[in-house]
Amino acid sequence: MSETKQSLVSRGNLLLAAVVTLGIVIPGVARRFLGEAGYTDLGMVVFVLGYAGMVFVVWYGWIRPLDITGPSQ
Repeated sequence: MSETKQSLVSRGNLLLAAVVTLGIVIPGVARRFLGEAGYTDLGMVVFVLGYAGMVFVVWYGWIRPLDITGPSQ
């Protein structure tokens, strides 16, 4: 009997980790620099839009295609 062993570190998992990390890190760094430059409100808007964009990409790429249905009767 031949079993295929799937690794936890697949291409899809690495891409998901990269999207989540970059969706938090890049807007966070931009918010920090804008805050230090005196643009606190703009920094907050940049962070919120970056985080929301990351959430949208994760939803669109990984969650939306899932077929989540109950049993048919």
